[in-house]
Amino acid sequence: MSEQTLIQPIVAANTDRAAEALEKAREAHEKYLVRQQNSDLQEAIEYYIDAVKYDPALPEAYYRLAALMWEQGQISLETAIEQCKTAVSLAPQNVNARLYTGFFMKLANDFKSAENEFKSAIKMGKLKSARPRLILSQSILQKINSQNGNPADYLSFLYYFVSGSLMLAWDKPSMKMFYKNMSDDLSVFTYNTVGKFLEKFKMYPSAENLYRQAVMATNHGEIFYNRMGDIALKNKEIDLTVDCYRKVLEANPLNREVLVKLATVLQTYFPEQTDEAIDCYEKLLEFNIDTPQIYYELGHLYLTKEDKINSISAFKLALDNDTENPFYNNSLAYAYSKAELYDDAIEHYQKAIALNPDKEWTSIVCQALGSIYAEVKGNVEAAVSTYQAGIILDPNNYELYLSLGDIHMAAYDLDSAIRAYCDAIMLNPEDYRGYSKAGVALWEKDYLEEALVSFHKSIDLNPDNEYAQNNLGILYLDGLGDAEEALEYFENAVELNPNYTLAYFNAARASEAMGFINDAANYYQMSMDLNKITNDLDEEDIRTRLHKLFDIE
Repeated sequence: MSEQTLIQPIVAANTDRAAEALEKAREAHEKYLVRQQNSDLQEAIEYYIDAVKYDPALPEAYYRLAALMWEQGQISLETAIEQCKTAVSLAPQNVNARLYTGFFMKLANDFKSAENEFKSAIKMGKLKSARPRLILSQSILQKINSQNGNPADYLSFLYYFVSGSLMLAWDKPSMKMFYKNMSDDLSVFTYNTVGKFLEKFKMYPSAENLYRQAVMATNHGEIFYNRMGDIALKNKEIDLTVDCYRKVLEANPLNREVLVKLATVLQTYFPEQTDEAIDCYEKLLEFNIDTPQIYYELGHLYLTKEDKINSISAFKLALDNDTENPFYNNSLAYAYSKAELYDDAIEHYQKAIALNPDKEWTSIVCQALGSIYAEVKGNVEAAVSTYQAGIILDPNNYELYLSLGDIHMAAYDLDSAIRAYCDAIMLNPEDYRGYSKAGVALWEKDYLEEALVSFHKSIDLNPDNEYAQNNLGILYLDGLGDAEEALEYFENAVELNPNYTLAYFNAARASEAMGFINDAANYYQMSMDLNKITNDLDEEDIRTRLHKLFDIE
C-alpha cells in the first residue's frame, strides 16, 4: 500500500472535522451577535481556531477569526489585516474576504487600500454588488469626515451610494442595517462640515460646543474629540488637548494620527510624563510606518529618563533601519558618551561628521567629539584638529572658539588661547564669557592692563558672574597690590555664591593685607568649612594662614 493511499483518509477526516468546527463557530458567532455574551464569543473563537487547525486553507475562518479576536482586543489592527490578507490569498474571488480586509484597512485610516479591496469585491459581484458598493460609499464618507475631501470624493460617494441603493432595493434586511449605519455617518458628516466651517472663521468656542454635541449625538466621539483636541492645541489649552486626545485613544487605542499628536504634545509640554509618551511610540511601532523615526524619538525619551541602556538600544534600532542617517549616528554617539562608552561614541560622531548634512549642525557635532578628545582621552592634538574642522564648517560658531581656547589653555599654550578667545569676542562682543576667559589667559601671560579691561568688560555685561568677580579681585590683589579694591570683588563673588570656597579664601587674604584680622579669620574659617565639601584648596594651607593671624605656634 502506497504512502499516498494512507494519507488520503487522514486528509478526508481533517476536512470533515474542519467543516464541523466551522459550522459550530458560525452558530456560536450568530448567538453572540444576538445575545452579546462573552461566552458565545469565546466559543466562536475556539471553533474558528479548530477549523484552521484541521484545514489551514479555509478563508472564512481567517477573516471571521480576525474580526472576533480584534473586537476582544486579543490582536492588533495590523494583525487583523494580515489575517484577512491570508484569507484573500487563499480565495482571491471571495467577496467577504475582500470586504473584511477593506473594513480593517479603513479602521487603520488606509482608505486607499480599503477602496481597492471594496472595488475588487464590486467587480466580482457585478449585478449583485449592492453591499460592497454601499460599504465603499460609507468608507468614502468616513474619509471625507476624517480628512479634507475633494470634489472627486463627493462624486464617488454619490455614485456608489446611489448605485448600491438601487441594487439593494429587494434586500430589505440588509437595507435596514445599512441605512441605520448610513444615517449615523450622515449625521457625522453634518456636524463635521459645520464644525470645519466655524473653525475656518476662527469661531473656536462655537466649533468646540458643536463637537461636544456631536459626541453625545453620534457613535463617533473619536472623530470629534480629535477635532476638539486640535482646537485646544491652537488655543494653547494644553491640558484640554491631552484630555481630548486621550479620549480618542480610549475609543480607538490604535488611532495612529492621534498617537503621534499625543506623543508630540507630551514630549513638548509635559517632559515629566515620559512613560506615557513612550507608550504612545511603542504602539506606533505596531503600524510599521516611520519605524526608524519612532525608535529615534524613543531613544531621546529614554535619555530623559536617564535609561542609558534602552536609549542606546533604541538609537541602534533606528540606525539599523537607516544606517546613513547622520542624526541617528549623532544621537547614538551621545547616548554612548552618557554611558561612558567613549570609543563607540567617537566612532559614531565621526560617521555623523563624515555624512555632514548641514555645515552648522556638523560643526556642533565637531564640538561634541572634540570635548571627548579633550576631556576624556586627553588628546590635545585631536581635540584642536576637531575644533578647527568645526570652525571651518561654521566660522560663526562662537562656542567652538571658546572650546578651542579652553583646550589651548589646558595645554598652557597661552598665545593660541588668547587668539581663540579674541576671535570669539570679535564674533560676539556682547557675550561676557569670551572676555572672562580671555582675562584669565591675559593674566597668566602677565598682560595685566589688558586682563583688567577684559574682566571689567565681562562684569559690565554680566554682573552676576561670580567667577569673573573673583578673578578681577585676584588681579587687583596679586597683580596691582590693591587689597581694598580686591576685597569689594571678592565680597561680590561671595554674595553671588555663598558656597564659593575660593572667594572666601581670597577675601581672607585681602582682609589680612588690610589688617582686618577678625574679618580675615572669619573668611579663612568659612573657606576651611566649605573646603571639606568642595576640596578646592589645601586645607593645611588654610589652617596655617588662620593660625598665623594670631601667631599660634
